[in-house]
Amino acid sequence: MNLLQKHLRPVATPCLLACLTLLVCVATSGCKGDKANPADEAPASTPVVETGGSSSVVVKDPARFTLVQSSTQSVTGTLEVTGSVNPDVSREIPVLSLANGRVVALHVGLGDFVHKGQLVMEVQSPDVTTAFNAYLKAVNDEQLARTTLDRDKLLFDKGAIPKSQLDSAQDAEDDAHADLVAAEQQLKIYGVDRNHPSDTVKVYAPASGVIISQNVTNAGAAGITYAGATGSLTIADLSHVWVIVDVYENDLNSVHLGQHADIRLNAFPGKTFSGTISDIGAQLDPSLRTAKVRIQVQNPNNELRLGMFATGTLLTSKAEQRTVVPSDSILQLHDRSFVFVPGQNGSFRRVEIKTGRTLPGNMVEILSGLASGQQVVANALSLQNTADQG
Repeated sequence: MNLLQKHLRPVATPCLLACLTLLVCVATSGCKGDKANPADEAPASTPVVETGGSSSVVVKDPARFTLVQSSTQSVTGTLEVTGSVNPDVSREIPVLSLANGRVVALHVGLGDFVHKGQLVMEVQSPDVTTAFNAYLKAVNDEQLARTTLDRDKLLFDKGAIPKSQLDSAQDAEDDAHADLVAAEQQLKIYGVDRNHPSDTVKVYAPASGVIISQNVTNAGAAGITYAGATGSLTIADLSHVWVIVDVYENDLNSVHLGQHADIRLNAFPGKTFSGTISDIGAQLDPSLRTAKVRIQVQNPNNELRLGMFATGTLLTSKAEQRTVVPSDSILQLHDRSFVFVPGQNGSFRRVEIKTGRTLPGNMVEILSGLASGQQVVANALSLQNTADQG
């Protein structure tokens, strides 16, 4: 038995290997025979097929989309700045009551428009009473001094008194007259009519404008104190306003006095106001490294309101070569700008760009994303609509 096994073992091993090899070949050939054809599983063709994500589209009959070539145009350089509308401090006028006292009537309020000479408030003041008492005393003293002078003149003419006594009477009358004039002037400053005295002072608007600050209310105290008062009310003439913008330190060399600026506000889209730089701040913000630049803007219709956010465009003197394309070739999506450039095999690539100003001839300045001479689809919106419908 051992001898038989010894002769069969070498023979069985090659046979077993041959059988295994045959089974592997059969299995392999069976797999290759079952492999599917990719062309049989491909979906039916559609007019528009997006490839490579949302940045590329393939359109049936791409020749119907006209191409235009971006060009280069000489454009005056610009500097974009932001700021806010502020009052012209040279046109701010405080409304003061020179008499201290209590406000018994306030005829206007914050934000009201007032005309010059309009009654704005009434103040009951003990200062008026004191001033009127001083006036009455000055009147009596002046009358007594004049009577004494007239008598001394008569006595001097008769030789009854010396010249020195007449001179003394003349000095007394001059002093009394001066006191009377001063008392009358004090009443005039307070706004009190000496012929119709009252303990109430009427305060009138010194100029026409809008009340931008109110520091007093009914029954509140008004007047000037030794500590100094900013005024019960402040009137501002808003026919001219300041737009104060921030300019970075690196851009200050492009800013100069008298430079023109275009001002745009969110409240008036598409509308531009003209202004002129009237001051460049001498001190920089230490954290932002910006300087305050003041732009004087006319505001005859009071459209620019205090505190409005403003964007300014400053025209620099140096002209620059910029890439431009027609505005119809630009697609606006979600506050971003795109153009379509031709690709391979009838495809178009959607490229994001950064736009600048709109130039004459319906051209738009391209700041980045597109080089001069590149072709773009003339009507980007039409291509996008075709892609969406596909």
